[in-house]
Amino acid sequence: MAPLPAPEPSKVLETLETMDARKIRFERNRIRLPMGVEGTFGIIRHPGASLAVPITADGQVVILRQYRFAVQARLLEFPAGTLEEGEDPLESMQRELGEEAGYSAARWDSLGPMLPCPGYSDEVIHCFMARELTRLEHPPAGDDDEDLEVILMSPSELDSRLASGDEWLDGKSVTAWFRAKQLLGL
Repeated sequence: MAPLPAPEPSKVLETLETMDARKIRFERNRIRLPMGVEGTFGIIRHPGASLAVPITADGQVVILRQYRFAVQARLLEFPAGTLEEGEDPLESMQRELGEEAGYSAARWDSLGPMLPCPGYSDEVIHCFMARELTRLEHPPAGDDDEDLEVILMSPSELDSRLASGDEWLDGKSVTAWFRAKQLLGL
């Protein structure tokens, strides 16, 4: 994977207001952009996240149907979770795979980082592929507010659902699936 471009930092001239919410912080700042333009911009500060594309030994994709309150709908998405303070992205994903999907994995491949909403958030999602899965007999408890269903489907079925638009699939999962398919040679 090619190295990411070097950052071009803007200069925060003044923080006008902040608001902390669960796992995120909203800031409204006066900023000078690298090209010299100054303005007031809102940004969501996020601690980062991890995501896994789990693949079973027989080639099935493990995906979740999860309720998301912001869009008031159930979406297909890969297991993912917000990083705890100081947590390594892979360790976070190993924990989340057990909590959300009920699996552990012996093989992990990096699919690289992605920026889901760079127009208003600094969130970075670290993507992985999880293979050599073992179904957990007693999966650890997940978050109380998670309403999800674990689904197994073939890669071609997932592609069909993506192409049809009949069911919502979030952007981070689309990106991770595209990268996973490259690694799998699909």
